[in-house]
Amino acid sequence: MIFYFEGKEIQAQQGQTVGAALLENGVRLLRHTRFDSKPRGMFCGIGVCFDCVLTIDGLSNQRACLIEATEGMKVEGSHP
Repeated sequence: MIFYFEGKEIQAQQGQTVGAALLENGVRLLRHTRFDSKPRGMFCGIGVCFDCVLTIDGLSNQRACLIEATEGMKVEGSHP
């Protein structure tokens, strides 16, 4: 299946999380912090650290490591 990260097509397998699919497709930088613009990506991968929070289909603060990828979903990070 295909979903979109910042407009780029990302291939995902059935049952795969957004975070796992992004990593598999070579995406390491997911967002920047709000105040210092520090880069963030996948860290713990189990929903504890919140480094992977993204906007998924218009809902902010979604943890990419916990959300299952679905066909056509739109995913955005925060970048300066």
